[in-house]
Amino acid sequence: MNAEILAKVQSLIDLKALFVVNHSGGKDSQAMYLVLRDMVPRDQLVLVHADLGAVEWAGALAHIKETTAGEPLHVCTSRRGLLQMIEERGMFPSPANRSCTSDLKRGPIERTIRGITRERQAVGIENWGLVVNCMGMRAQESSNRKKLPVLKFSHRNSKAGREWYDLLPIHDMLEHEVYETIAAAGQRPHPVYALGMKRFSCVLCIMASEEDLKTAARLATEQPELLNDPHLYRKYVGLEKSTGQVMMMPTKKHGRRTLEEITGVIADEMAA
Repeated sequence: MNAEILAKVQSLIDLKALFVVNHSGGKDSQAMYLVLRDMVPRDQLVLVHADLGAVEWAGALAHIKETTAGEPLHVCTSRRGLLQMIEERGMFPSPANRSCTSDLKRGPIERTIRGITRERQAVGIENWGLVVNCMGMRAQESSNRKKLPVLKFSHRNSKAGREWYDLLPIHDMLEHEVYETIAAAGQRPHPVYALGMKRFSCVLCIMASEEDLKTAARLATEQPELLNDPHLYRKYVGLEKSTGQVMMMPTKKHGRRTLEEITGVIADEMAA
């Protein structure tokens, strides 16, 4: 963060703003929490985790608890899970229509934050509606994320007495710096990173690289205990067949491919 943004953030800290850490259990969330822990008084920090259920790596919530200092942790869920959403809509989310992000993460998290502010108002906390919603997106991840403002006033969420800001505390951090930040705190990222995964959250993600999809499919076969649902890969393959759609967008190089074609893992050959 540059000096101007740091000054604004410090002014929000001084005004007793509530800093909400969006924590997936992934490396970027972990590093972001560590950065904020050194900036924000503990009584102004809360954690929010959007529980993705069956499609999430096992142990995400436990990892969050193990690598944080006991700040209030709010766990939220959506009305329906991703697999149900795909089945009902007859299609997978896409990079252009990331309904998974809006329905499973952003919506539940924002509802949870609104609930927290109402609780703060009810007990008479000073500046109860002043909120800084902290997310772990980094510029290095994509051209779209590079364009995101580090600190932004949210007109959409600044209603009913709330003054809401969105903050990207580690936007300028490079991947190796993320790992260095975690190591410097005497911590490790979630175990799936050491097993080859580059992204976290959903085991099989529409934004994943081909390498990550291959790694996830391999781990689903060889170490199903790492998944909340050991049959998850088979279910994704089944949804591709039942909907007539594929999870990943076609590419110029390869065209349209199924998960089995991308990963080389055939669901019917997996152990039951």
